[in-house]
Amino acid sequence: MTAFEEFGVMPEIGKAIDEMEWMLPTDVQAEAIPLILGGGDVLMAAETGSGKTGAFCLPILQIVWETLRDIREGKAGKAVGNMGKPWTLSFTDRGNAMAVTPDGLRCQSREFKEWHGCRATTGVRGKGKYYYEATVTDEGLCRVGWSTEIANLDLGTDKFGFGFGGTGKKSNCKQFDSYGEAFGKMDVIGCMLDLDRGEVSFTKNGTSLGLAFKINDAKIRESSFFPAVVLKNAEMSFNFGETDFKYAIPDGFVAVCKVPHDYLAVNPNTGSEAAVDSKPKPNAPQAIVIEPSRELAEQTFNQIQKFKKYLKDPEVQELLLIGGVNIKDQMEVLQRGVDIIVGTPGRLEDLIGNGYVLLSGCRFFVLDEADGLLKQGYTELIERLHKQIPKITADGRRLQMVVCSATLHSFEVKKLAEKLMHFPTWVDLKGEDAVPETVHHVVCMVDPQKDNSWQSLRSHIQTDGVHARDNVRPGSNTAETLSEAVKMLKGEYTLNAINEHNMDRAIIFCRTKLDCDNLERYLRQVGGNKYSCVCLHGDRKPQERKANLEKFKNKQVKFLICTDVAARGLDVTGLPFIINVTLPDEKSNYVHRIGRVGRAERMGLAISLVSTVPEKVWYHGQWCASRGKNCWNTNLTDVKGCCMWYDEKMYLAEIEDHLNVTIQQIDKNLKVPMNDFDGKVVYGEKRLNTGTGYKDHVEQLTPVVKELAKLEREAQNLFLKRMTVQ
Repeated sequence: MTAFEEFGVMPEIGKAIDEMEWMLPTDVQAEAIPLILGGGDVLMAAETGSGKTGAFCLPILQIVWETLRDIREGKAGKAVGNMGKPWTLSFTDRGNAMAVTPDGLRCQSREFKEWHGCRATTGVRGKGKYYYEATVTDEGLCRVGWSTEIANLDLGTDKFGFGFGGTGKKSNCKQFDSYGEAFGKMDVIGCMLDLDRGEVSFTKNGTSLGLAFKINDAKIRESSFFPAVVLKNAEMSFNFGETDFKYAIPDGFVAVCKVPHDYLAVNPNTGSEAAVDSKPKPNAPQAIVIEPSRELAEQTFNQIQKFKKYLKDPEVQELLLIGGVNIKDQMEVLQRGVDIIVGTPGRLEDLIGNGYVLLSGCRFFVLDEADGLLKQGYTELIERLHKQIPKITADGRRLQMVVCSATLHSFEVKKLAEKLMHFPTWVDLKGEDAVPETVHHVVCMVDPQKDNSWQSLRSHIQTDGVHARDNVRPGSNTAETLSEAVKMLKGEYTLNAINEHNMDRAIIFCRTKLDCDNLERYLRQVGGNKYSCVCLHGDRKPQERKANLEKFKNKQVKFLICTDVAARGLDVTGLPFIINVTLPDEKSNYVHRIGRVGRAERMGLAISLVSTVPEKVWYHGQWCASRGKNCWNTNLTDVKGCCMWYDEKMYLAEIEDHLNVTIQQIDKNLKVPMNDFDGKVVYGEKRLNTGTGYKDHVEQLTPVVKELAKLEREAQNLFLKRMTVQ
């Protein structure tokens, strides 16, 4: 039995993990895997490179495979609609956030801000006096009663619906009046409809509350009426009379399920709900994983393919949905059948919105690098998709949500989790942001006033053009001249860092896509193969991005130049170095960046170049019509421009305050003192023994012991001499 199997992982998956040389589960995997296998919602916070991807992919893959096996063997349950058992809540005539159990007798909505309703598949019309019971099974706001098929699902907000709410108000046509008394958890509400008199009334725990509504409109009285409910973060169960009621039926009324055939009405909004099989449709995946970038989506997708290597009969079908890939090819795969989808928000939204991906069978909704998704503006999309996913699947299993990120403590992530997740368990092995001991991170101050070498550079990196219209020249100390000098010096310092540490593999972070392009061109210009490099950012075509990343991972090129967005979550084995050409303005992104090194107990060096003077940079906001494309408006943002002054010293102070450390500064020669690691460091390799072994310990103590022995002899001789004198 492998170590992973002890946490409930199947032997077939364990075998694949063994081949990947994952000897032991990481801390986050050991905590999260049993929780997800057990059916819970999970929030994961852990250091970058801690194994979060495996922590959610492994259990989800296993559960998806087990579900497919049960379906094939006929063990999966069926959700029964209106064939043979007509009196159920409808699986289709319901709000997006309303979940209905497979037996159709219990419903739930966990939406906090909106009401979501549901009607029954069958109703009554014509004549008779009918009764059913509704029980409040969890805390929350609810309203129950009767409505016609054309009424709003938000019961009681138009003239075709008649409801009674937990606050003690009756409602019709948005008119909320006091009635009876309030009710709550475990209370049983009896709902009565007298079609002979056109009256609606209610009971609470068997006690009549009197007449609630008199239906005077003849056309409404001639309509069909259906049991109806609307909830806000609440849950209710229903009894239409096929089992014993908890309280006696009021005199003259009959259970609604005993309606004579001539007065039976079928809800036209339900469609055909006969014997709905739990087997999902081909394009209705069981799991959807959303990633903030193409590269991270591909990385997760590749992990799933490795994990499922020995999962056969049935086969789990996975699909990668990212931009830059022919959408027709993706649609063809969806038609053949997909169980797990890993994708980026844009392409997912397109295919879901056009009906090519169905959410009806989704059991797992995963947000990876959640803080990155929210910062990119996908909060509204995530909430909209979550509303569309049934909270209880057709085979009676509750939707599980997994949210993970290296910076889970952000306010936005916490807010989203509170709104969407169902009593999640925190797997918090990170606490506040910190830098692993395996990462040696330093800063080099770039001071154009002290280092005036930029004035005599014959060739230098092409700058971003911000100062093309400014009168910048050597000898001038204007803010614009010093800003341009910083841009030139950072190109030189980047080369110096590479040469000083003989870097043959590094990720180099730049602030903008234009900066990436300029640095790539400069390294190729001054060094050719010596500084072989590729770019990774949003303006490069998807196929080029994929090819460039593969070249870097396969060591065909030495340097990967990228922006924050492109590099989020990238896992490059044994990476020894990173260079921050410019500090990020987000504290958390500093941790993300330097977290590319120091993984799997391997040592890493992160060098940040920090300007001592403000640097004028591009900042294309929403006001920029092209969002930076061919835009050369060098005015500042406060005068309708697309530039800003960037104060790296301030950002450095914020990072140090956030991490509660003082980051070591090094000189412009870029030499890094090795005393912290006793000089026994090879970046990219595991840390060597630092002298705690027995042999090293003896060698270190030998001279001290000799000195102690010498002093002991002298002390004894002195003692003997004094004794002799006495």
